Amino acid sequence: MIIGKHGSDRELFLKDLMNLMVPIEGGTVELRDYINMNKWLSSDYTLSDPGRGSDKKVITWTETIEPFYVMKYPVTQQLYHFVMHEEEVEPNVNNLPITEVSWLDSLEFCNALSRILGRTECYTITNESENTIYNKNANGFRLLSDAEWQYACKAGTKGYRYERIDKIAWYQENSNGLAQQVGKLLPNPWGLYDMIGNVWEWCWDLYDTERYGNYRVFRGGSWAEVENNCGSTIRRKSMPDFKVDDLGFRIALTKR
Repeated sequence: MIIGKHGSDRELFLKDLMNLMVPIEGGTVELRDYINMNKWLSSDYTLSDPGRGSDKKVITWTETIEPFYVMKYPVTQQLYHFVMHEEEVEPNVNNLPITEVSWLDSLEFCNALSRILGRTECYTITNESENTIYNKNANGFRLLSDAEWQYACKAGTKGYRYERIDKIAWYQENSNGLAQQVGKLLPNPWGLYDMIGNVWEWCWDLYDTERYGNYRVFRGGSWAEVENNCGSTIRRKSMPDFKVDDLGFRIALTKR
């Protein structure tokens, strides 16, 4: 469906959008990361870290997840351009995930969508991204936290992926070098599509302020990644204004 700028098409679309928000019950999730013991060396937007595998130590921690809603798909080009620019989008890009969006862009989108649907904006955005405020009492749209993302991705499963990769993810071996339309492969057990592969997804969290400053987390792998880099526990990081053609985002609502 092409979204009209006014009238019943718009109302129908926004109603359909709410139907795409999947309820997730609360629980706990164990997260894991690898800390490089060498000093961080970085040029602008370097996504990898220096050193050998032996220089890294594993840290784990457990977080409690409160009930929330998460969108069944990554945000698409159609939805993004309609919310941000009230633009109609051609059918051939109808269900492609939005990319080339920064962490800051994703917050602006969440606030704009909240306004359209009469919800309270979650974010007070500042020029210094680390000082951007998230209002946890707001009922508007938001990014998933790092822990929520992994919890939703794993959907109660135990492994790195919830199914064989070719069945669930667009990655380097099957993507033809491009992002693919959302929802074409199998969902996870909770009905969420493209959690692994297709596009990386921004999360709210700062990665590690002591070592990386205001770098933010993104998750899941993408169409450009090798198989090993597409999974439920893979974590990457970059500056909040970083944009690239395999990085998008997914939206959530706090369940009240």
